[in-house]
Amino acid sequence: MKKFPTRRTILGVVAASSLLAITACGGNVAGSASTSDTFPADPINLTVGAAPGGSTDLIARALANSAGTDLGVPMPVVNKPGANGALAMKELEGKPATGYDLATLNASLITITPLAVGEAEAVTLDDVDVLVGLSQDDYVLVANPAAGVKSIKDIVAAGDKFTYGTTGVGTGSQLAQAVLFKQAKIGGTEVPFDSGAPAVTAVLGNQVQLATVQLGEAKAQIDAGKLVPIVVFSTERNKFLPDVPTATEEGYDVPVSQYRAVVAPKGTPDAVKERLVKSFEAAFKTKEYQDFNEKNLLTPREISGEEIVTEWTALAKKYKALVDEHGISLSGK
Repeated sequence: MKKFPTRRTILGVVAASSLLAITACGGNVAGSASTSDTFPADPINLTVGAAPGGSTDLIARALANSAGTDLGVPMPVVNKPGANGALAMKELEGKPATGYDLATLNASLITITPLAVGEAEAVTLDDVDVLVGLSQDDYVLVANPAAGVKSIKDIVAAGDKFTYGTTGVGTGSQLAQAVLFKQAKIGGTEVPFDSGAPAVTAVLGNQVQLATVQLGEAKAQIDAGKLVPIVVFSTERNKFLPDVPTATEEGYDVPVSQYRAVVAPKGTPDAVKERLVKSFEAAFKTKEYQDFNEKNLLTPREISGEEIVTEWTALAKKYKALVDEHGISLSGK
């Protein structure tokens, strides 16, 4: 005799089918537990707000390579240059908070750029979930040998005859140099560039006599004797330039470095964030990533997202106090 399904059986099948449909669609039921449990199942995009080949881009690629291995999925790096990284951040904010879209974030965009742009253009840490800190990249003031200066005292004694380069409006380069020169009563003519590479080229060609750039952009030329390091702007001497004093040692309150972190869209599930942080921590321990930092003169600053928020918030307040105290306008107005 042919058996027909009972009403209970039919209801069970319907319920199971509905559950499968919700799971397949990645539904947000119960905090997306099924999505978190299976994360990651697809490639994870890591957006960089800078052009290929720069410090931030190279850091992102080194990190993505090692973290992707731990996650078991590719982590392609997507370059979105413009507005000192603000374009990349605005794009990230529009992505789903699933963990499949991340970005690197430079501290200067949070702590310095707001001093140079309007409130509507500024990016804040409230807009994202900060996952983990990456590294510290120190700034150094360098001079063309033909300028005949080896110290801040030499620059002061020379008067206002120098032109000096920065890496653009709202950058750590601009802030460090502006505050130092104001405190030391150094004059001269500022020439902003789009990044560190053209600023270094201009100093080498004596088109400007001085410039503040990231150490990695100038170290090879310093070692070759083509650039003279004057001061570094870190709170302590940089281990890669141990004989060069800090601006603080010279009597000037200018502690400015570039810090970087990885961020996700606001509201990314906790379980997903924990898995991502675990992969980054695994990357930090690999010899490949550690060798990359050493080769590129980067000081590891591998701290938690919570510590990043605390530190960068304090830096933003300090930098604002410095520009207010000395009447400095980073916008050029």
